[in-house]
Amino acid sequence: MKNTVQVYGKKKNSVAIALVKGPGKGLIKVNGIPIDLLQPESLRIKVFEPLFLLKSETLTDIDIKIKVKGGGNVSQIYAIRQAISRGILRYIEKYTGEEKKMKLRDLLIEYDRSLLIKDSRNIEPKKYGGKGARARYQKSYR
Repeated sequence: MKNTVQVYGKKKNSVAIALVKGPGKGLIKVNGIPIDLLQPESLRIKVFEPLFLLKSETLTDIDIKIKVKGGGNVSQIYAIRQAISRGILRYIEKYTGEEKKMKLRDLLIEYDRSLLIKDSRNIEPKKYGGKGARARYQKSYR
């Protein structure tokens, strides 16, 4: 029987849902495409950060499938990396042990807090009297 864990990562309007299965072959796919072919190429290194930090010993026997939607390219990349980090930690916690999980969690938070914790900034809602949240229509006296 396969051990599975489902987690999510969020950034702005992007939501990435990761399904971590083990034991597996070490495959990581995003929307059915291998992670090596992820676009844009310049941001691909950001997705690999949690994998580099957590080393290959924990990743060789698990498969990760990620579905991401909403937002733009950059926010999707950040949602994917958060989902990968959270998924691996949750899997280790559930099927390996709490002690190893805490060590890896501290390592990830020390490197970049956004790998585990959602950015709390939200879009401010539009208000009346202007075309945006803060902008007002121009006032004219004549």
